[in-house]
Amino acid sequence: MSKPDKTNVMRILDQKKIPYTPHYYDPQITEGIHVAAALGENPDRVFKTLVTEAAGRRYFVFVIPVAATLDLKKAAAAVGVKALAMLKQKELLPLTGYIHGGCSPVGMKKAFPTVFHTTATDTVFVSAGRVGAQIEVDAAALAALVRATRTNLIVE
Repeated sequence: MSKPDKTNVMRILDQKKIPYTPHYYDPQITEGIHVAAALGENPDRVFKTLVTEAAGRRYFVFVIPVAATLDLKKAAAAVGVKALAMLKQKELLPLTGYIHGGCSPVGMKKAFPTVFHTTATDTVFVSAGRVGAQIEVDAAALAALVRATRTNLIVE
């Protein structure tokens, strides 16, 4: 079996000289917890990328563990807005260039303010920009690349 093609996320990381390790899994697997299991990883190290919208068509990106739920009040406070709503799935591709399940904080059509959950430390797994592909990358390097801040974002 040949190696899958590099994704745009991988090309961006290569260009910025940020080391990463690609990991592949069955693209039929869509639940984050099951992705972590397919990778043989603790779900606390595998992160999902969520896109939200505030009033005035302002968009924000949050990166949290796959087993966690985004606390919209904490997220809104983190970016200084009154309220946030999850972006409708049909709006994800036109806005970011990614489909549901393959959304990465790296390489969106436009850079949006991004916040990582506080547990994104050491190396983390995030989508490589396509369903069935993840990258393992240093969390600090990834946060620096996307100019992310870090705070507690999840429902406790």
